[in-house]
Amino acid sequence: MSWFSLHDVIIHAVDVLQVPTLICSCSWGSGLLRLLHLSVCSSGAILGRSETQKCVHYNYSPSSSSSSALEGRENASTVVTCSGEKDKRLHCFATWKNISGAVHVVKQGCWLDDVNCYDSECVERKDAPEVFFCCCEGSLCNSRFFYSPDSNQPQIPTTKKPRTEGPPVLTTLTYSLVPIMAVTAIVLLSFWMYRHHKLAYPPVLVPTQDPGPLPPSPVLGQKPLQLLEVKARGHFGCVWKARLLSEHVAVKIFPIQNKQSWQNEYEIYSLNGMRHENLLQFIGAEKRGSNMDMELWLITAYHEKGSLTDYLKASVLSWSDLCLIAQSMSRGLAYLHEDIPGHKDGHKPAIAHRDFKSKNILLKTNLTACIADFGLALRFEAGRSPGDTHGQVGTRRYMAPEVLEGAINFQRDAFLRIDMYAVGLVLWELASRCKAADGPVDEYMLPFEEEVGQHPSLEDMQEVVVHKKLRPTLRECWQKHAGLAVLCETIEECWDHEAEARLSAGCVEERVVQMQRQTSITVPEEMITVVTMVTNMDYPPKESSL
Repeated sequence: MSWFSLHDVIIHAVDVLQVPTLICSCSWGSGLLRLLHLSVCSSGAILGRSETQKCVHYNYSPSSSSSSALEGRENASTVVTCSGEKDKRLHCFATWKNISGAVHVVKQGCWLDDVNCYDSECVERKDAPEVFFCCCEGSLCNSRFFYSPDSNQPQIPTTKKPRTEGPPVLTTLTYSLVPIMAVTAIVLLSFWMYRHHKLAYPPVLVPTQDPGPLPPSPVLGQKPLQLLEVKARGHFGCVWKARLLSEHVAVKIFPIQNKQSWQNEYEIYSLNGMRHENLLQFIGAEKRGSNMDMELWLITAYHEKGSLTDYLKASVLSWSDLCLIAQSMSRGLAYLHEDIPGHKDGHKPAIAHRDFKSKNILLKTNLTACIADFGLALRFEAGRSPGDTHGQVGTRRYMAPEVLEGAINFQRDAFLRIDMYAVGLVLWELASRCKAADGPVDEYMLPFEEEVGQHPSLEDMQEVVVHKKLRPTLRECWQKHAGLAVLCETIEECWDHEAEARLSAGCVEERVVQMQRQTSITVPEEMITVVTMVTNMDYPPKESSL
């Protein structure tokens, strides 16, 4: 290490640790005692960070040509002030491309706390990436960025601004401080790592190729994916809210023990025809780590409102809200169940969900529903086994009687009818939180929560559903509302004890459309008093097209 570089390190250490100048004001000409005083002050400094930092902000506009975008970058860039949580660091980042030897800046801006960004210079060290990415720490440190794939080679600046070198400082006293400063740096780094060891998922670049047998995720490409916060945890793993460039996405992380669930969900999403407005949008799948430390990721669209369960806990529904959710939910399930040989993307097979419940239904901003979580789903293709057809899978309180009994007919229609039993329970959840009826709206409860509590055993559900043949209570006041009365009849036909008597998902969708039309003809929701029941309405028939 040269005298100059060591001095720079010491000066940088004082700056990083924010040593108060009134307490640790050390002069290079004051001798060894003052420099030792600097070391002691530095090691005792509080490991706090500034809550604000300035970064160069730039966002490439694709409407302009490549040459004009490059030439006008200095005029288009601005300086922004970043802010964040008190105990987390702030960084700057830059992304750019090298097209025929010309640098094309893509984005510059602020970056969240990241252990990979503690350098004061913004340097990309990967070998020949498609998109260059670097991050750094320090005010406006992303105004200059470099590409240096080999640490033995000098850094190649990618901006036209020259690198300024500080004045050389040669002193024997500086060399005497090398051991002390090295020990101080190790202690401080160890303490910082101890405080931040729970940050297990730093921002990373999504690789273009999967190390396993699966093909790469072409939609992701070389884009920075940053995990932000955990939104849900379950037996499968956890779901993170993440940021993919400027968009929010959901990242479902499976431990290696649940590889089969991740593999099955990935394969279901990869089938022809799985893009539908009422099915959760799939973005990509990745493997992270190796051996027993491996994590399996599924990246999907993110919906801020969360699951139907969470929404019903916090909100009551109007009649129009109920109809919108019920119709879009049944439409998505009808599409999932349907076998479509002539689909534009190829033959779409019939698929049974096998874990249909309000927790696996997500709500978009406009309250339309989309179905998620296909870890237990089965596909049915001619001449091909549907895979693992173990009967007793899913969530206990949503299990159909034949599943609880272990008496399943392992045919396609039998599995689709199991889904329809669960649809009846979800429709009951919607009705229980609807304010359209002339009566109070109770607090949200799960199906059978009143009978078996929140954590029923398999034996509890067998006793209630199979032996006693009980179902959640349909309140009397619901029968006085024309639409809810039709919904109650639909619910009863969905959760019928005889599987062959249950409605199909397509029939439920038609029922919801018709009952919505019927209530709009009779009386507005705001003027409901006592509604006379109509007994000869022409509802869609109970079909057994499953």
